[in-house]
Amino acid sequence: SELIRGFLLSGMPCPSSCPPGLLALMAPGLALMATFSLPSQAGDRRALPVEKTSGVRGRTLILLDVNTKSPVRIISENFLSLQLDPSIIHDGWLDFLSSRRLVTLARGLAPAFLRFAGKRTDFLQFHNVKNPAKSRGGPGPDYYLKNYEDDIVRSDIALDKQKGCKIAQHPDIMLELQREKAAQMHLVLLKEQFSNTYSNLTLTARSLDKLYNFADCSGLHLIFALNALRRNPNNSWNSSNALSLLKYSASKKYNISWELGNEPNNYRTLMGRSVNGSQLGKDYVQLRSLLQLIRTYSKANLYGPNIGRPRKNVIALLEGFMKVAGSTVDAVTWQHYYIDGRVAKVTDFLKTRLLDTLSDQIRKIQKVVNEYTPGKKIWLEGVGATSAGGMNNLSDSYAAGFLWLNTLGLLASQGIDVVVRHSFLDHGHNHLVDQNFNPLPDYWLSLLYKRLIGPKVLAIHVAGLQRKPRPGRVIRDKLRIYAHCTSYHNHNYVRGSITLYIINLHRSRKKIKLAGTLRDKIVHQYLLQPYGKDGLHSKLVQLNGQPLAMVDDGTLPELKPRPLRAGRTLVIPPLTMSFYVVKNVNALACRYR
Repeated sequence: SELIRGFLLSGMPCPSSCPPGLLALMAPGLALMATFSLPSQAGDRRALPVEKTSGVRGRTLILLDVNTKSPVRIISENFLSLQLDPSIIHDGWLDFLSSRRLVTLARGLAPAFLRFAGKRTDFLQFHNVKNPAKSRGGPGPDYYLKNYEDDIVRSDIALDKQKGCKIAQHPDIMLELQREKAAQMHLVLLKEQFSNTYSNLTLTARSLDKLYNFADCSGLHLIFALNALRRNPNNSWNSSNALSLLKYSASKKYNISWELGNEPNNYRTLMGRSVNGSQLGKDYVQLRSLLQLIRTYSKANLYGPNIGRPRKNVIALLEGFMKVAGSTVDAVTWQHYYIDGRVAKVTDFLKTRLLDTLSDQIRKIQKVVNEYTPGKKIWLEGVGATSAGGMNNLSDSYAAGFLWLNTLGLLASQGIDVVVRHSFLDHGHNHLVDQNFNPLPDYWLSLLYKRLIGPKVLAIHVAGLQRKPRPGRVIRDKLRIYAHCTSYHNHNYVRGSITLYIINLHRSRKKIKLAGTLRDKIVHQYLLQPYGKDGLHSKLVQLNGQPLAMVDDGTLPELKPRPLRAGRTLVIPPLTMSFYVVKNVNALACRYR
């Protein structure tokens, strides 16, 4: 096989037991995801990596080749997309979406969808007024509110004078006041979330303008989730408020796609009565009819039903929905959180069985969708490392990146068309950007993904060699390897190049030898590691040893690769994530769009 020839040509010494042992190890052949490990030891329980170069670990080599003839999956150009939670209305951050720094950060992740939805979707009321300053409430003494509100009004007036993309430069004192307000509101929002009792939110016309301006300026396509909990006495959907919002958006010629509701499986808890799948399907058919009556949205996309984790009752809801509205939606959506943010530990992010929980959910969703509408696209929306808004120093740390990058690789390899990250800004600690508008580790990981990864997914061939085989002791799940065609938007690489991305959950380094079509090619390394003394808890990262930070409010840093000589073995440090662009492969699968 190509792998055996690649191994023999690599010049590595072969033990006497090599032929049968090697053939046995190479037998598995084709895999979309490669996962390799060695026997766990007591030292593996340590929280920080300890690199070992001796023993079986140091002598383990992975041989890797990629099928370059044709892709096994083709995902959306907007595969990695973003979400904003409606709580930004409550705590005031929506007024700051026009910040040049935020727009710059969002532009870095374009093209993408921007989904405006979350727990408070079904408590959102649209109110067509232009000046919300007089009616906006909030914490703090009168002088604090007056100064703050006056600043917001002045900022709005300045924005109104701009044409096209509207960008604001907010004074530092204004941002500091906003952070104080948000900190106080955060306690209120947390109380609502833990008690599962939410207050109504008002979205004004001006707020919608600001939201759309942010999406449009950033090169993102807005998806707006309408309130599904406005119900008539017969439990059918009351569309009157939604119609008001649709008419206003149409009058502004806003290019928006639509959804209805968020996690309908939780409605009994929220409103005391449930909405079954059949009724929800009828509601979506009603919304589709409404959109067709409005010229601007007669061909708009509609996504749903955005169910929660596919347990037995949720699957029943999805089945009822698909029977009625499977052909009505353009993609079927669900959401997933890995851990309860209130009890998460850093070691949770390193557990391979946690990383694999998503696979079972994908299979359950695909089974239902393919039964009713074969070939219908499936999206994972609202995904985050942890629920309950995340946990400080964990879900916004480097360690959370293992879950995020594995989620991207796993979903792409299994044909999920889009994944929507919850949240871009200000949702507990699951966000990509903090309240100082500084990018967090998962932002940099997402930026690298956007710059290097194209929509074509490739199959990989892998084989592992141990000099002293220990039957039954190899656990193939701590080294995860995915392959795609390199992004066509990256002009540093010619078409036909391939990008590998690798997660090493071992506490020792791993070596990978490129074989077959990848052998003797120049490789560019993008190694992402934590920066500073906090290790896996760090909120700062370094790329190939250089700390990553914005150059200024309008400029992202250059992501410089480390060139590796042709034929060099890839050495993957312990507990790291990395990308490798294999140049000039001239892969047939990657030459054309």
